Amino acid sequence: MNIHSRDVDKEIERSEAQAALDVLRSFIAEKGADALDGPHLTALRGILPSAYPELSREFPDNFVVDAAYRDTLPDLQNGPSSLIRGENRVIQHVGISNFRLPISFGTKAGGSITLETSVTGTVSLEADKKGINMSRIMRSFYKHAEEWFSFDVVSAVLDDYKSDLESFDARIALRFSYPVKVHSLRSSLSGYQYYDITLELVEHEGVRHKMMHLDYVYSSTCPCSLELSEHARQSRGQLATPHSQRSVARISLKFEQGEKLWFEDVIDMCRRAVPTETQVMVKREDEQAFAELNAANPIFVEDAARLFAEQLSVDTRISDYRVAASHQESLHSHDAVSVLTNGPTFTSNSIDPHFFESLIHRG
Repeated sequence: MNIHSRDVDKEIERSEAQAALDVLRSFIAEKGADALDGPHLTALRGILPSAYPELSREFPDNFVVDAAYRDTLPDLQNGPSSLIRGENRVIQHVGISNFRLPISFGTKAGGSITLETSVTGTVSLEADKKGINMSRIMRSFYKHAEEWFSFDVVSAVLDDYKSDLESFDARIALRFSYPVKVHSLRSSLSGYQYYDITLELVEHEGVRHKMMHLDYVYSSTCPCSLELSEHARQSRGQLATPHSQRSVARISLKFEQGEKLWFEDVIDMCRRAVPTETQVMVKREDEQAFAELNAANPIFVEDAARLFAEQLSVDTRISDYRVAASHQESLHSHDAVSVLTNGPTFTSNSIDPHFFESLIHRG
């Protein structure tokens, strides 16, 4: 048999390549893939026919899911306990975080405001259960999302997803930035101050608790630095400036069922406790007034915690509370912090390592 080598310089036609591929595929179909045992032939296995079907690469936008098809879909999260990885134990919180949607809130003045709200929803998961269907938390919330916010509405959401997910404990947290119009100290200017607020509804062991967290931003002038500055002026005629800094207090409180506590009520408590709230709009007379206000209210971080606690303690709508304050020092390269708690709700022997880092005004 004479074999004539082809002209290597001749351009291969597409039809020739297709014919050669068809011959190779026919050979494999007849002899099997193991017939390709040489190194060069093994490299050709990628073009061989296989038992895996050819798949469409076009999105089927006209495909409709019916009940019968839905029943065939895998559902690993509701699988048997044999699918659990790791230790088979109760999980206290599992769910979603930072699910956002617009929610309407009432104001103390009788109006309403719609705010972008970040929702965290979690439930407990019993041992022997693989997981939860997290989308049910979102679906439960959307059923009530058009309603005006109240703890009754959130309680209905909690009922829905506890039932859907067959959980014994549950938690919902709503976080948003709440605007309040404030006037400057001496001029006619005004502007909006924004307060970082989180509302929580927690059910634990069959008991529900309503909680609020509010960040209050203020200026703190160091009493010691103020006195040292005055000493320099009086004893040596030396001009000196006391150090002051932007500071943040996070007020966390639990209020009694049936009681209504407006956001504005908590803000007013904070202003009575520490009146040196940071300003929004200022002219020169406002800046001078703010300097005078700080000099009239110098404050250590220990003082801040106790002054806020004094206001919270006299409000009968509030039971347990926590005050966490951070003075972001302009003198030191570190911050001064304090935590004061009342009641068991917020008491803990351990503090999250990043807790104080979160006490910052993000603007």
